[in-house]
Amino acid sequence: MILGLAIVLSLSVSALLLHWQDKPARDALVILFQGAFGSWHALEDCTIKAVPIFLCSLGVAVAFRLQVWNIGAEGQFAMGAIGATWVVLQFPQWPAFLLLPAMMAAAALGGGFCGLIPALLKVRLRANEIIVSLMLNYVCILFLEYLVYGPWKDPVSFGFPMTMVFPPAAIVGAIGSSRLNWGLVLALACAVGFWIFFRFSRLGYELKVCGESPRVAGYARLPYHGLVIAVMVTGGALAGWAGFLEVSATLNRLQPSIMVGYGYTAIVVAWLARLSPASIAAASLLLAGLRVGVENLQLEMQVPAAFGGIMEGVLLLTVLAGGFFVRYRVRWRGFS
Repeated sequence: MILGLAIVLSLSVSALLLHWQDKPARDALVILFQGAFGSWHALEDCTIKAVPIFLCSLGVAVAFRLQVWNIGAEGQFAMGAIGATWVVLQFPQWPAFLLLPAMMAAAALGGGFCGLIPALLKVRLRANEIIVSLMLNYVCILFLEYLVYGPWKDPVSFGFPMTMVFPPAAIVGAIGSSRLNWGLVLALACAVGFWIFFRFSRLGYELKVCGESPRVAGYARLPYHGLVIAVMVTGGALAGWAGFLEVSATLNRLQPSIMVGYGYTAIVVAWLARLSPASIAAASLLLAGLRVGVENLQLEMQVPAAFGGIMEGVLLLTVLAGGFFVRYRVRWRGFS
């Protein structure tokens, strides 16, 4: 109930902002939702965008369950894209059955390494993982830009910062005649796997216990520091897979436009879904729908592109505020 009220409140605030821009708020919201969910073509667009958001969100949620705050999914996404692209540039002649698994492995290693750095600094030096992972985002994004502006730049790209087009063997194919790619199957497999892990495995239970209290974990001789490293590396690997799918299935090459904020959106999704894999899938589709709908709103009503980010931010704030009423009960006490 609280979540539903939070969503209604966020839409009300968005309608008020549209009204301040002299836009018919009701018509604008109808256009937004029709553009996001009003046709099969729109649903395909939403699903394509939802897959990388889901993978990044699942990785963030794994760390959040341990109350380790991984804010670096954006940089881990970039490193995953870089790792997958490196394999293509080094071994473009490989067949698909070798090239695609190698791209996935390199993407997981790149994203996982980016998650390992703040984890090690946290357990060894007690560094704040929020600050370290956030700062690493800028390092990774700038490293990506260095590569596409420099050594990896395609000599026949007419000066544009991008790599060569990937060979067919390096492209994740579509499912049937639709525009959906096989990355959707990977995301569903990850969702089922992590649901089983958290629900039925001993290690999943230990994650929950350690997250509730690291001191209790110490008394129970649970490997808190090892779990911190494991969740950060796992989250980085999942975000790396999202980067792999974006360069392989969507863009078919590496270029700066790949960085559209999926890693930051993942934080909103994880909190919105309360770290549940099934709810993360639904929330990812909702946030992807906002992105697609705002694009439609831009065309129909000339609404600024930043409006989608505003809606995401308002949604996160209302959900976090709603969480206060989930944890606490407000009682009115009269003055005696």
